[in-house]
Amino acid sequence: MSKYTGPIYKKSRRLGFSILETGQELVKKPYAPGQHGKNTKKLSNYGTQLREKQKVRFMYGLSEKQLRKTFEEARKMKGVLGEDFLKLLESRLDNIVYRLGFATTRKAARQLVNHGHITVNGKKVDIPSYRVKPGDIIAVKESSKNHPAIKAALEAINHRVEYVTYDETKLAGTFVRYPERSELNNEIDESLIVEFYSR
Repeated sequence: MSKYTGPIYKKSRRLGFSILETGQELVKKPYAPGQHGKNTKKLSNYGTQLREKQKVRFMYGLSEKQLRKTFEEARKMKGVLGEDFLKLLESRLDNIVYRLGFATTRKAARQLVNHGHITVNGKKVDIPSYRVKPGDIIAVKESSKNHPAIKAALEAINHRVEYVTYDETKLAGTFVRYPERSELNNEIDESLIVEFYSR
């Protein structure tokens, strides 16, 4: 199954969850799209698990294959499976670029990485799924420091997560550590995703 490229607001309303993590999509119409949007049926156990998995998939902008692969990687780790899964997703390069404020959305962050505007520890990396490790320095490439989209995103940001630090003079940030579960989206119930993939 390929990546979703349709309207984000409609998908957020369908899931009852803010994919952009801003809540903007659900302000005007906090119900599912379509003429029967307000009359939603009660979901089965499978439906509830699927919706939780879809929340994460669309939030991070992954294909089903990429999500499953990340889940299998998390299985091999020694911590709590659901939390490890979210930590792996959070440590993707495109997500860290978004968290640092170089882009206003993960989709825009992925494009910056794809187009070669980002470096990791001084080397250009153009793979959005690249796994960032604690201590890695993520920066805007020297020739891209005046990129209008990056400048606009940095001006718009008003908050950064605590597991990254940012140096405004260098346009660079450090992935300090993996996030704690309490620092991640509390509207996601990762135990349902574990149940979905463990069927």
